[in-house]
This record gives sequence, C-alpha cells and structure tokens, in this order.
Amino acid sequence: MIKDVSIVIPLFNEAESLPELHSWIKKVVDENNLSYEIWFINDGSTDESWNVIEALKIKDDNVKGVKFQRNYGKSAGLHTGFQHAEGHVVVTMDADLQDSPEELPGLYKMIIEDGFDLVSGWKQKRYDPITKTLPTKLYNWATRKMSGIELNDFNCGLKAYKYDVIKSIEVYGEMHRYIPLLAKWAGFNKIGEKVVQHQARKYGTTKFGLNRFINGPLDLLSINFVSKFGKRPMHIFGLLGSLLFALGFITGGYLSVDWVFSLMLDMDNYYPITDRPIFYFSLIFMVIGTQLFLAGFIAELLIRNSPVRNNYRISKIID
Repeated sequence: MIKDVSIVIPLFNEAESLPELHSWIKKVVDENNLSYEIWFINDGSTDESWNVIEALKIKDDNVKGVKFQRNYGKSAGLHTGFQHAEGHVVVTMDADLQDSPEELPGLYKMIIEDGFDLVSGWKQKRYDPITKTLPTKLYNWATRKMSGIELNDFNCGLKAYKYDVIKSIEVYGEMHRYIPLLAKWAGFNKIGEKVVQHQARKYGTTKFGLNRFINGPLDLLSINFVSKFGKRPMHIFGLLGSLLFALGFITGGYLSVDWVFSLMLDMDNYYPITDRPIFYFSLIFMVIGTQLFLAGFIAELLIRNSPVRNNYRISKIID
C-alpha cells in the first residue's frame, strides 16, 4: 500500500539523535492520521547509527534503511532515498534534530491541497553563528538572481516534494543545494516556501565545512550551464568561438591593410606589423576562437552519439 508520506533522512554519525527523531516523527504522523515510511540513509557512519536503525526497525515496521559502505555525501544519500521512496509526498529532513517534524502536516498539505510541486523550508530565525548565516545569505541572494527562483533558503534540508518530482530529477555531486533548480529544469515550476522552525543542535557537531562556500557557487554555475546548453553545446562554444575568431580576423586584416598602405606610401616611417602588440592579440583571439569552436563541435558530436540524447521526461500520454 502506498503511504501518504515518505520521509528521507540522510545521516552521518547521528546515533544519539535517531531514537528521539523517530519518536518525534511517529508522534506527529500518528496525531495527523498520516500513513508513513521513514528511509534512514546511513552515509558510511563510523558510530552506532546503523545499529540504532536496526533497533528502530524492530520497534516500527515503517522504518527502512540503506547503509553505504563509505561516506559519499548528502547528495548521494538523497538520490538513494528518492529511488526507494514511494509515498505520495516525499519529505526530506536532516537527522540532527535541527529540522522539526512538527512541520510535516503543513508541508504535506501544501503539496496535496495547494498543488505545489515542491515546498522548501525557510529557517527565518536561525540558531547558527554569523560565520555561517552571513555567507548563507549571500549564497541565497546569488542563487535567486541566477536561477530566477524566489526562495529565501535554498539549502534548507526540510523540503517536501510531489512524488513525480523526485522520480524526475537526479541529485549528484553536491547538487542537493540546488534541488529546486533541478526541479525547475525538469519542468516543475510550482515551487513554494514555508517558514519553518530551526532547532538548536542538541547532539554532535556539524558535518559541513567551509568548503561548501567554495563548492556551492561552482556547482551553481555548472548546473546553470548544463541546464541551458547541455543538449546544445555548439550554441555557446560555437558562438563564442566564432565571435572571437571574427574579432581577431578583422583586427588582423585591418593591421595587414594598414601595413601594406604604410609600406607603399611612406617607406621610411612604416613599422613592421609584428612590432604592434595588437597584432598578437588578434592571433590569440583567432587561436582561442578556433579552439572554442572545435570544443563545441566535438561536444556536439558526443551529444549526437549519446544513448540518452533523446531522453526526455514525459508526464502524460494520450494514445
């Protein structure tokens, strides 16, 4: 029987918080008469997390788990959870008790009754140091501007999805920060936001370092580029290459004509073309332009021979 809600929880070394988190989730879903399943994705934990999950399974048959052989990261955990989840609504949350299960009924309602494809939590009031909140605000501002999605907290772990959304996207690398953008790219445009509680961390320490502030913007550039030009690389590389080559060719042509006329009209005062710095810029433009054009051409050949070149997401068929 398909459940009302699937709860996907990626975790790494969170043995202390799991029993309390499970009890809290069960209390909330039981009070709201929601059928449920909880997928704990153990991302190579080195503590007793897996033993705790096995113990919870004995107490509650709705508990399910996946154990990774080593630590792969949050995106891998979410992707695996999405593959296994079968609920009408899929909710993701962190395992550290900073995401409140009390938000589950509200998120479920926004998907089922209000018709949103995806609802992202917004931790309007955060219990984090300024060294984390300030870069996060900057990151969210940049993501809004580049993606066109008006969310205040892209990286909030507490999100709800329509079932079709999680089966239509692939989360890889560190793309968990940009799931709303992945969903928009897949054709799910009704994206909402809900102000949610942010709990102070009760057990353990954060698992994310400062590298997320470096990797995050790079991933954003990558996903924007792939979403726009992934199936038509010649449109960007060919255009840039042609423009640079044309600029270099026109500049070189002008210098050549100017040099010839100078040589013909005033042989005593002409300068060799190779003495002019702009000549070398024109050569550089032509070389780089040629390389970009060839890169686009080769990428286009690879796309045309790819087995997934026509792998399009189809939502409905009338035959």
